[in-house]
Amino acid sequence: MGGSKYVEEAWSLRQIEEPHHNCAQSVFMPFSEKAGVSEETAFRIAQNFGGGMKRGSVCGAVTGGLMAMGLLGIDDVETLAEYHEKIAANHGGMLDCADLLAANEAAGKEKKPHCDAIVCECAALVEELLARKKEKG
Repeated sequence: MGGSKYVEEAWSLRQIEEPHHNCAQSVFMPFSEKAGVSEETAFRIAQNFGGGMKRGSVCGAVTGGLMAMGLLGIDDVETLAEYHEKIAANHGGMLDCADLLAANEAAGKEKKPHCDAIVCECAALVEELLARKKEKG
């Protein structure tokens, strides 16, 4: 896979078949460990955010990243807007799970690799934004 420890862990979580880790869990859990949240607690916190809150709303990977940033102290509107805008820009302006999956299907692509890629994208962006915050002090 190559990349950061957070991206590697997010990718690894997506590969576990039982228990399945949804997109939100896979992005949130690597960062939650840094804040001292147990693996079990993080798994349970994010369990209802996969699949766009289990209803096709905002992508679980996007939501997992937002949860991670909140847990680690990023809550300023400018940074959160940048997070949303960068992800949307990479996906035709879409952030909702149902829209992302429909576009992926229309392109003739498989679901799991698509979702895995967005998980890694969100984890990498969260890491980038956290590093920038640390640099600024």
